[in-house]
Amino acid sequence: MEEKLAMKSRFKRVCVFCGSSTGNRSSYREAALDLGQELVSRKLDLVYGGGSAGLMGLIAHEVHRGGGHVLGIIPKTLMCKEVGLLNVEGYYNYLLTFIDKAVDDGFIGPSQRHIIVSAPTATELVQKLEEYVPVHDGVVAKARWEVEQVELNASLQSEIAR
Repeated sequence: MEEKLAMKSRFKRVCVFCGSSTGNRSSYREAALDLGQELVSRKLDLVYGGGSAGLMGLIAHEVHRGGGHVLGIIPKTLMCKEVGLLNVEGYYNYLLTFIDKAVDDGFIGPSQRHIIVSAPTATELVQKLEEYVPVHDGVVAKARWEVEQVELNASLQSEIAR
């Protein structure tokens, strides 16, 4: 069996920021696995968000399976307060479009998208922030996480079996 030579890199480790969900397209999962394999081939360690779910989990598992070192960092608190964007002359339109795309592709939940409040004037923005009511997924979020864990485990088992 021919062993693949490790490619040289100027880095020792790479920090990866990606979804804690696998998204709605198989191409995202394939890209995550490819990234994990690329890190292994270059003998690069992985620093990531610390979760075992979603794309983060796929990359971490792939690097670990390939013999690489994996360091997971889980923040103590996650953002749960509203965020106000003063969207003067549409300055943040592309950011909002990007975030909406992340919701459509399954990386951000609709309730998480809801924390971002924008308006074109200060008066409107402050008014919207004053009227803001948090949306919580509650039990639904926990159930979704459990389903994602089951799906991830099944996916990882099929990858290992290959």
